[in-house]
Amino acid sequence: MPLEKLFPTYVYNEKLKSNDLNLRGEILSEAYKFRDDDIEGHKWCKKNYVGGYTSYGSLCKLHKMSPTFNELKKQIDKHVKKYIQVTEMDLEGQKIEMNSCWVSIMPAQSHHSFHIHPQSFISGTYYVSTPKNSSVIKFEDPRLAFFMGSPSRKSKCRRENQHFVAVDPREGNVVLFESWLRHEVPANTSETERVSVSFNYSWNF
Repeated sequence: MPLEKLFPTYVYNEKLKSNDLNLRGEILSEAYKFRDDDIEGHKWCKKNYVGGYTSYGSLCKLHKMSPTFNELKKQIDKHVKKYIQVTEMDLEGQKIEMNSCWVSIMPAQSHHSFHIHPQSFISGTYYVSTPKNSSVIKFEDPRLAFFMGSPSRKSKCRRENQHFVAVDPREGNVVLFESWLRHEVPANTSETERVSVSFNYSWNF
């Protein structure tokens, strides 16, 4: 059939490295220490992240605070470079850096509604602990606001034709996407906490 797929939206999902069990264990331990000690973070979460904990509003540069998270940054940098190559972004000679990095701990039924990540160009999440039935990450078709007389899609249409696509993250994987892509984390239906590290990258435009 003479069709072209134009304007693709790339979501990258890959294992951080072949064996990151030790690093993941250290991050998990530190994540809970941050949660236990982060008084300002708990105040922020009461208003903005009800039921869960995130250091986004208090400790959002963990890669500059912790050698463990700095090592995680170095590993993520390698995947960001691959993502840039695939998307063919023209960044030669530009400075690319992780500008924020925070931990999120989601107990049962906590969620994070649809949002984007301003003031960055690549965002993503590293999955530390993802128990069975814990939350996916759900992406929204970026063209959705411009559909006018467009009919709905068939219930079993191909993944690339769906208006909402869920990625079921695995422990030890890193997921990358462009920061303008709206996404949400639905309610955690597991009884076990879901732990992740999210981050943003900027460039010197």
